[in-house]
Amino acid sequence: MHQIIILLGVLVLLYFLLVRFIYFTLWIPFKIQRHLNRQGIKGPRYRPIYGNTCEFKNELDRTYEKPMGLISHDIIHRVDPCFHKWSAMYGKTMLFWHGSIPRLTIAEPEMLKEVFLNKSGKVIKVSLPPLANQLFGKGLVGLEGEKWSVHRKAANPAFFVDRVKSWIPEVVDSTKKVVERWENDLGGVGEIEVDVLKEFHILSTEILSRTGFGSNFEEGRRIHELIDRQAQLTMLALRSVYIPGFRFLPTRNNRLRRNLSNQTRRLIRDLIERQRKVGGNSNCLLSFLINGELSTEEVIDECQTFYFAGKEIVAIFLSWTLLLLALHPEWQTKAREEVFQVCKNDEFPNGDALNDMKVVTMILNETLRLYPPIAVVVRQASENMKVGNLDVPAGTQFYLPIAAAHHDPEIWGPDANEFNPQRFSEPRKHLASFIPFVIGSRMCIAPNFSIMEGKIILAMILKKFAFQPSPAYVHAPATFLTITPLYGAQILFRRI
Repeated sequence: MHQIIILLGVLVLLYFLLVRFIYFTLWIPFKIQRHLNRQGIKGPRYRPIYGNTCEFKNELDRTYEKPMGLISHDIIHRVDPCFHKWSAMYGKTMLFWHGSIPRLTIAEPEMLKEVFLNKSGKVIKVSLPPLANQLFGKGLVGLEGEKWSVHRKAANPAFFVDRVKSWIPEVVDSTKKVVERWENDLGGVGEIEVDVLKEFHILSTEILSRTGFGSNFEEGRRIHELIDRQAQLTMLALRSVYIPGFRFLPTRNNRLRRNLSNQTRRLIRDLIERQRKVGGNSNCLLSFLINGELSTEEVIDECQTFYFAGKEIVAIFLSWTLLLLALHPEWQTKAREEVFQVCKNDEFPNGDALNDMKVVTMILNETLRLYPPIAVVVRQASENMKVGNLDVPAGTQFYLPIAAAHHDPEIWGPDANEFNPQRFSEPRKHLASFIPFVIGSRMCIAPNFSIMEGKIILAMILKKFAFQPSPAYVHAPATFLTITPLYGAQILFRRI
């Protein structure tokens, strides 16, 4: 009798799991798809369990297999290949599936603005899969609600305009070392080849170590190496459908994730303890986090976020800027003339000079338009809601293709895929037409710092060197966590 009861219990459990499986992986997706189809929203066919994830992954993988060939800024087929493919078939507002989760693609500026600026509380951050949380899921990038507000409040004061300006000497000093090293490498030769992607990763590491954490380059370099390796594993997690419980299995990657996380957190904890010993009164970001309402573990979470984002975004952003100016010498000349005008003689850039760099600002904005740091942002509807004329069911994720919007001819004109900084001499046409750092309450916390770094570093390079693309450069924009030059950014420098 006891065995019969156990058997019945097992059968009931299996029946419950089967019903739950059918309900969430078949009935709910079918219901949502039918609901959106009736509103004119089409898309690729839903496949149980995996949805369109395999096709999405395969399309991205193909972009890593070969370069573009000719240098062109028409890059959406590489950095967001499924949007490029499916939007041609179903329109820019369409539906596809991340596993059994519906993703509604929205690329129209007015609808993008509605989602990003929604104040109803119905648009929330998408929860990162557990395997991605170890890198930045517990910092500002992954938090929601009251916890996010507390973390943002602790970090905000570090990025006020006056505070950012106080870091100018550190940025100038770090950049000066790089410029002097390149000058020494030139010696008596006419030109040298530099992979600026590698150089800017090193430079941004040093700047962030000094301004963000009050540490030296060697300490920062070790933490960045560990976080870079975590970022590679995070990218794998974001592109896959997570199976509950998988993170607890002793796989090679899971063991590596834990090991990298433990090492990183230990090194950051040492920086925190050292900062506390001096009273947390230094001029760095870490001191603001320590003095905020955050526990030590929460401070570590935020430090991991800033270590990755602060280094990666600036390095990629500057690499694309130099490549674009190398490809367009007429704009390089205009920028250099402006820099010499506002930074006379051997003066280094200061706060006033940065404000006067109008041409440089246009160039940086055009770079961020053509090669935004992030190709896509994802949000989620926590309740049933309307976006434009669409009734969007709760649980639907919004797939917001920033790069595609930046290249849309309907927004930017027939030359949308061409480098033309002059377009930024006038106010932008729509609030959501140019959103490299996103808009709304969840926008990037440090755009002022990134632009300040970009202006200083670019100005100091322009004053010393003229540059052009190296024959070794291979044009292959690709999306990892950021839009990056897949094979580096090799540039030839010569003295002016």
